[in-house]
Amino acid sequence: MATTAAPPAPSPAPRVESGVAPLRAGQGRAFLLRRLHSLSGIFPVGFYLVEHMVSNAFATNGPKAYAKQVEFLVSFPFLIAIETTFIFLPILFHSLYGFYIWYRGETNLGDYPWTGNWMYTAQRWTGGLAFAYMAFHTWEMRFSGVHLIDHPGAAFGKVQLAFENPWVLAFYVVGIVAATWHFSYGVWLFAAKWGITVGEQARQRFGYVCLAMAIVFLTVWWMTVRSFLTWPRQPLASLIGYGFLGI
Repeated sequence: MATTAAPPAPSPAPRVESGVAPLRAGQGRAFLLRRLHSLSGIFPVGFYLVEHMVSNAFATNGPKAYAKQVEFLVSFPFLIAIETTFIFLPILFHSLYGFYIWYRGETNLGDYPWTGNWMYTAQRWTGGLAFAYMAFHTWEMRFSGVHLIDHPGAAFGKVQLAFENPWVLAFYVVGIVAATWHFSYGVWLFAAKWGITVGEQARQRFGYVCLAMAIVFLTVWWMTVRSFLTWPRQPLASLIGYGFLGI
């Protein structure tokens, strides 16, 4: 009597772990570069973002307070060396290596739940927008028009002049939102990848902390931009006590 063999049981679908892919050892130079990329997003790039936000917030106290803060920042000795070492080069490394990771598709989006997919993709796009914003902002405020290192009193009026162009103002708003998202979610990713937040509950709680931080950042930025828009238009000449621009 012929017997029919039972068909083999289907193999279970592979289990996909949710959460954040950890940084793994033993990956040579790529591992080191990814570590430096992750760390540079917190320091010095993230530290500079916070400092920049705080310094610009002096605009809420008026043109004179803003000019004094700008004068303080540009009075550091070896300013070009400090800017190059701790601002320009780290931002350039973090941005370009981030673009490289994006281009190579090394984000492992398939390992994340759907919410993580959207958030991590947003992280890439906000990084690109933030880089474009920083490049434009640095060129406009640091290297074009009135030289603020020589004439810090003109800083408030120079920002007001830029905001008179609605397209520039809109680009600033988009750039600020992108930079805030990128940094806040980047802090969450950093804590998860470096083993600071262990487990889903810890990551979820820290997510609320990062969300609150983003809300605080956007509130401060909104108050700062509003100050430039509502304060009486300042001329492109230094305030009393800071000399006069020969333009």
